[in-house]
Amino acid sequence: MTDDSADPRSAPEGGAPAERSAPARARPPASGGLAEPVFAKAAAEPSAAVLARKGPDGWYDVTAAEFAAEVSALARGIAAAGIEPGDRVGLLAENAYEWTLFDYAVWSAGAIGVPIYPSSSDGQTTWILSDSGARACVVDTAERAAQLASLRGSLPELRHVWCVADGAVGELVDRGADAAPDEIERRRAAVAPSDTATIVYTSGTTGAPKGCVLTHANFFAEVDNIIADLPDLFHPDSHGEGPRTLLFLPLAHVFGRMVQVCALHAGVLLGHTPSVRSLLADLAAFQPTFLLAVPYVLEKVHDNARGQAGGGVKGRIFEAARAHAVAYSEALDTGGPTWAQRIAHRVFDRLVYAKIMGALGGRATRAITGGGALEPRLLHFFRGIGLEVVEGYGLTETTAAVVANRPGRIRPGTVGTPLPGAAVRLAEDGEILVQGAQVFDRYWNNEDATREAFRGGWFATGDLGAFDAAGDLRIIGRKKEILVTAGGKNVIPGPTEERVREHPLVYQCMVVGDGRPYVTALVTLDAEERAGMDDAAVDAAVQEAVDAANRHVSKAESIRRFTVLPSPFTEADGTLTPTLKLRRPAILRHHAAEIEGMYG
Repeated sequence: MTDDSADPRSAPEGGAPAERSAPARARPPASGGLAEPVFAKAAAEPSAAVLARKGPDGWYDVTAAEFAAEVSALARGIAAAGIEPGDRVGLLAENAYEWTLFDYAVWSAGAIGVPIYPSSSDGQTTWILSDSGARACVVDTAERAAQLASLRGSLPELRHVWCVADGAVGELVDRGADAAPDEIERRRAAVAPSDTATIVYTSGTTGAPKGCVLTHANFFAEVDNIIADLPDLFHPDSHGEGPRTLLFLPLAHVFGRMVQVCALHAGVLLGHTPSVRSLLADLAAFQPTFLLAVPYVLEKVHDNARGQAGGGVKGRIFEAARAHAVAYSEALDTGGPTWAQRIAHRVFDRLVYAKIMGALGGRATRAITGGGALEPRLLHFFRGIGLEVVEGYGLTETTAAVVANRPGRIRPGTVGTPLPGAAVRLAEDGEILVQGAQVFDRYWNNEDATREAFRGGWFATGDLGAFDAAGDLRIIGRKKEILVTAGGKNVIPGPTEERVREHPLVYQCMVVGDGRPYVTALVTLDAEERAGMDDAAVDAAVQEAVDAANRHVSKAESIRRFTVLPSPFTEADGTLTPTLKLRRPAILRHHAAEIEGMYG
């Protein structure tokens, strides 16, 4: 996509624009909600495969007509259970076909889905169901049903808990069998694009999660413009087979939810896998044509391949292949690989690259990532082996991506340019401000937070960014995470942390230094890389990682000391969000003694 809409009057010194926007490429619907495309597809192409279900004998397709019929039957049961239009229904489950089935049935009944991370604590689950006023909640397992049963005393508005494992789908279908045949059609017809589709609660690095109210129109603006702008993702592959993707990002996250809606709008065959634990086996069987991932997943794919190569000859071959992949990708941006690089690439493809691509199913040529930055050398590595990684940027409040690189136009270290219908402006302090039809307009039950979120009609993301000379956006870090040392030096921790994490031994890193005389870091280790290393070797390797990161910053910003922690930050101990972001205040509390030791 060519973007000629930047306002040159707002360009700061150096020529990089302070604002960029792109005109919308998809016309929003005048009526109806997100359930309508499902029924339109069933009427137009009833035999088209739209979803895939995993059974005991492998994957099998679900046609558009079959899915629409299941959605309608389940929606009648939900209505018969007393759920009225506008009521909220919680969705507390791992990724599965039934998650999507319930999501569309809730929409068809005119109700509002409220996703909850399966990893949520009792307190988080209670808060979300209570704050949203949920009348019902769908769970996948008997264990989660028991969890909710123990919380019912704090949830007086919660009338139903429907457990998939206990046959909830069949029971609701039976319950709705005697309902008026046109009840769901009436409810669907009454839904307007401006109506609330879902309330997605932010994972909350600080404070209680806030409920982002996203409308049907927000999702239409997001997915239909992405489909119009990224057609290459949705074309048949080189074998003439249609696009397909395996959803392993949690549907409780807005990125996963957007992928679900986008797939059903674009005719992408959608499969589900419940977690990263089952991912590799399901990738091999499902064979997606493109992947949706967060950087952590791609880092693990790379690290697993490196670990399997081990030491000795195989290890040396992998390291040579890794360096070649990076150089080969870099050459694509500077005139193309030489003949010698092309020959070497064929050799390394047989020895290394084909095995990695085979582990991803063997058919994927692109991966779309969000939720954090992918280290540029890792991006080059994957492009060098044949997997082009397209990075994007967005938040829950923007219905996922508002900025993205484009296939064939990848700018490592940036997240690209605005998607159609979105505008991005940089405030004087570098904060990223966003406008567009995909941007939410309020938090649920929180007028104060809503007022604070908007600045002159622009949503203030809390992220700091900069445009390069070509107009691509680079994410610098979170505004609230800026550290101010005792000497008055501002330190943005994100980039330094990422550089430390480039070392294969380092799993996590958190920079410390607010109000302190110098900067330090807490480091956790990759367990597989750590195996067999003594403490002296570990300290030397981490020092090497720290030294490499320090070369990119001033002396005042450099890490002077570090502490290697015995165990990683986790969701279970409250130091990570469900999207694997650092909960910095919690980490500071948990490791106060170690931090004080670095300043003793």
